[in-house]
Amino acid sequence: MSKIGFVGAGAMGAPMIGHLLDAGHEVAVHVRRREAAAALLARGARYAQTPAEAAHGADFVCTNVTGTADVESVLFGENGAAGAAEAGAIVIDFSTISAVATRGFARRLARRRVDMLDCPVSGGAVGARQATLSIIVGGDAAVLERARPLLERLGRTITHVGGHGAGQVVKACNQIVQVINIEGIAEAMLFASANGVDPSRMLPALQAGMAGSRMLDLMGPKMAARDFAAGIEARLHQKDFGLVVEATQALGLSLPAAAIVSQQLNALVGNGWGRDDTSSLLRVLEGANRGRAANDE
Repeated sequence: MSKIGFVGAGAMGAPMIGHLLDAGHEVAVHVRRREAAAALLARGARYAQTPAEAAHGADFVCTNVTGTADVESVLFGENGAAGAAEAGAIVIDFSTISAVATRGFARRLARRRVDMLDCPVSGGAVGARQATLSIIVGGDAAVLERARPLLERLGRTITHVGGHGAGQVVKACNQIVQVINIEGIAEAMLFASANGVDPSRMLPALQAGMAGSRMLDLMGPKMAARDFAAGIEARLHQKDFGLVVEATQALGLSLPAAAIVSQQLNALVGNGWGRDDTSSLLRVLEGANRGRAANDE
């Protein structure tokens, strides 16, 4: 069994840590508020006061935090994990962050003889709880093989897509396809209702045809029922699309659908729905169309 330092125990991190504990690994957990890790501590995890303490003596240092700056702080800030990680340790970042920054982090860690894998995940909190995540891996293939037994405890599919940062690039691609699809579903819902068709009756027709998709199966019923309780909080998709827009600008690319959806996500969060589900893109459209079909409690 391995010694693991894990930083971040939110909706995704906590169940992932639970699976590692169930597998018999020794896990030191760092979160800002100790009480947030109380359930994990009761299951045998050890609380670490700092990321450095979590990384001390660890074979693997795992991070699952919100943004690029958070990962940099956890690794290289005051009492950061990088300063305490031993040569030969592997840093596994499950966060969704900048690919460019990830490559820089990997270089900085390599100077300390610490390896890194960027392993953003897809599947949401449900996938984390069920250990069915899709794990997208960037980094050295040999390092991945050392980490594979650990990753297999967390996900159903582990896909190596290239060198450092490639995992983050492919996760951005995942978000582009996923959230543009959600926007399309929202527009179809509004178009149907504006034409006097009940969206709940439209939905099975779409699901049975070429428009059918996993995202339609998930988001269509939520929109039809006006159930905007978060599966994945919309503010996280807004953050991810901010990364996409930043990268397209740096590369001089034109991705018009991604740019429009980024604006819609900004409007969603600006309306105070950032902690609601991304299906709230329907409400953004309704607001832009004078509240047509809105019945929002």
